[in-house]
Amino acid sequence: MGGNGKHRWKISFHRSSSQSSKLPPKEFTCPISGSLMSDPVVVASGQTFDRLAVQVCKDLNFSPKQEDGTRPDFSTVIPNLALKTTILNWCDKSRTQHPSAPDYASLEGRVRQAMVLSVEQSQHEEREERIRVSEKELLNAVPDNPPVIFSHAATELSPRVNHFNSGSSSEESVIILPSPGTPLPFTVRPTCFSSSSSCEIEIENPGAPVSEEEERILKKLKSSEVFEQEEGVIALRKITRSKVEARLLLCTPRVLLALRGLIASRYGVVQVNAVASLVNLSLEKQNKVKIVRSGFVPFLIDVLKGGLDESQEHAAGALFSLALDDDNKMAIGVLGALQPLIHSLRAESDRTRHDSALALYHLSLVQSNRVKLVKLGVVPTLLSMVVAGNLASRVLLILCNLAVCTEGRTAMLDANAVECLVGLLRTNELDSEATRENCVAALFALSHRSLRFKGLAKDARVVEVLKEVENSGTERAREKARKVLHMLRTVGDGGDDEGDEFYDSVGLTRNRYRIGAGRNHNILNTTTF
Repeated sequence: MGGNGKHRWKISFHRSSSQSSKLPPKEFTCPISGSLMSDPVVVASGQTFDRLAVQVCKDLNFSPKQEDGTRPDFSTVIPNLALKTTILNWCDKSRTQHPSAPDYASLEGRVRQAMVLSVEQSQHEEREERIRVSEKELLNAVPDNPPVIFSHAATELSPRVNHFNSGSSSEESVIILPSPGTPLPFTVRPTCFSSSSSCEIEIENPGAPVSEEEERILKKLKSSEVFEQEEGVIALRKITRSKVEARLLLCTPRVLLALRGLIASRYGVVQVNAVASLVNLSLEKQNKVKIVRSGFVPFLIDVLKGGLDESQEHAAGALFSLALDDDNKMAIGVLGALQPLIHSLRAESDRTRHDSALALYHLSLVQSNRVKLVKLGVVPTLLSMVVAGNLASRVLLILCNLAVCTEGRTAMLDANAVECLVGLLRTNELDSEATRENCVAALFALSHRSLRFKGLAKDARVVEVLKEVENSGTERAREKARKVLHMLRTVGDGGDDEGDEFYDSVGLTRNRYRIGAGRNHNILNTTTF
């Protein structure tokens, strides 16, 4: 313990003699205990800690100060099985013993020690601040000099709004507005999530009054009789299908906790209606984040991977609905929903394929999810689906999002995307003008500041194809074709930031997804079930 009072809150861990000398990556160790995490969880503020370390801090009502100066929010925890699997794989590869759960008493002692250090550091900083103020007054001899107030507004992320517009359009397109910075992505690539452990739902004010409707439904949902459970989820599905006020009133911690367990039910009627009820509850914007933080995503993933066909339809729809909220996008990706959604693009049900594609589109608006999708090897799969005509228009929209980032653009160029897209435009085998437009948009995304694209486009004879689009395509398609031709003439001359310039130049926005081939087509929206 030094005299300067600047203590770093790190506690080293001891390895057994059977462990290798290789140090684990920093992201595998708990910032509180300093040891390999045996049961990592993501807290509400986004950091990852060992579950027992979080519990000890909550029991002691202590929030430790992190290296970046922030203090974590322990109000909600979500199991991070993706990171847990990665840690175990690292242990196996490095011949390191698997981490065991820490001892509560020992961890409590270390946390109490950290609390003492934190108090001492605060007192030391206060003393130094008083000294600095006194020295400043003496040296400057200007007692009336006002204090300097520093503003940190420039470092704060501005709020992002995601509206699901209900307008209509004669064409299918994606409109993406420039987005402010996204939260820092997790450094560990997640694997498919399996809900082997539960997520806590904290019920605030447990003694608060409960409405008669909620009490009636809760009684059936919590019943040990399957028949009453069926009646409960059917009643909940029915009342939330058309009544907005019911969706707001019944999305309570008590109802969510009871409903979450029924989604994993082995009884078909219970499972189907439970997931359908969740879709209905998720339609209200203020419910979306609440549902994700209540731990439903792992259960929806399990249904998507092995539930009944109708349950899978509703699970894909729920993930699509939840992904509409910007605050949910990164969390859904971290919890492992991307790979099951990719697999569901080839499901037998049209609704499952359709909603899975839309969920992936909205999730791929976030940079961290784009990188994860590329690492999952999704690009060749998506290109093969476009060539086969399976969900071509929607898949092209996902590819447009991937092409915005360097990793996605490189993967698409490696997968021969230029020749593939040009071939589709040349043979006129696309199913609609909207698909044709999205195909040109994907080419434009690939062309942005890319010398490699210029060579591949020349080999594929893209100029003659785009000139034909420029003469006979829709107004949007012609505009995008002109953009690509301009890129081919000026590539290498420099430009602005690639992501926002791409979205702005093609008239896309992140907030709406419109579909329709004629005036009588309505906007695509999540429907109640």
